Amino acid sequence: MWEAYKKGFRAYLQLEKSLSENSVEAYLRDMEKLTDFLQDRHWMKSPSEIELSDLQQFIKWIGGLGMTPSSQSRIVSGIRSFFKYCLLENILKKDPALLLETPKLKRKLPDVLSFGEIESIISAIDLSSPEGTRNKAILEVMYSCGLRVSEVVGLRISCIFPDLGFIRVIGKGNKERLVPVGRSAIRYIDIYKNQVRNNMTVKPGNEDIIFLNRRGAVLSRVMIFLILKELSAKAGIKKNISPHTFRHSFATHLVEGGANLRAVQEMLGHESITTTEIYTHLDREFLRKTLYQFHPAFQGPGAHRSR
Repeated sequence: MWEAYKKGFRAYLQLEKSLSENSVEAYLRDMEKLTDFLQDRHWMKSPSEIELSDLQQFIKWIGGLGMTPSSQSRIVSGIRSFFKYCLLENILKKDPALLLETPKLKRKLPDVLSFGEIESIISAIDLSSPEGTRNKAILEVMYSCGLRVSEVVGLRISCIFPDLGFIRVIGKGNKERLVPVGRSAIRYIDIYKNQVRNNMTVKPGNEDIIFLNRRGAVLSRVMIFLILKELSAKAGIKKNISPHTFRHSFATHLVEGGANLRAVQEMLGHESITTTEIYTHLDREFLRKTLYQFHPAFQGPGAHRSR
């Protein structure tokens, strides 16, 4: 009974919301969980028959499967999107998910690298190899622009405007944004493009992709992760580092330097300012540590009284 609704929902996500295939599949997996729940309870209800109490019991059910609050929250988001679609298509007259609450999430502050640590990682690159030249350009771009790893591997030559000092980024949901790019990043992109990439045999379909693997094809996200892990180990950095760490560090350093939060939101491509606001929490922690380190009231005898 639900297959026709799921098919319509897929088309809505692809055509009207312009979501990537990975995002579409994630939403449909959320719907599978809901229909699994209905079958488990022997409730053969259509979308128009679903009530808020049914969805509340569904959330309890997935919680009982051992899913984390963040996973539950993502599923609730998918379910809400489905019922919004149903409203638009007049499949139902009232949205049962309107008052559905998401599990309370504890915001975890991400690991952040200092500017010195980022320099140490980039300095650990072996520039005598073609891959090293490429990796230098990749990391310079990642830190200069705060890109997601998917945006780095998908970066196109036609989207780089060195004379203007901007790159055009295709972000989540195929949304485009213009991001300033530093002179150092532009310089190493040029070196890589002219000295390495121009001498490669590029696989058909990858002609406009800037960063390529040895076989002349687009890099995988896993490869960027492995490159960073290896360089971090060489630099002797013990933090838990991923490509997202560079993005977090980019944003944190901007906020610490006094950047406007709306500008940071625009550069990161966050749809909501609340996502960007996590960096104000990071900034407060930075200020607290600075105070403890440098203010005389927090040092020497009796300092514990001020803490």
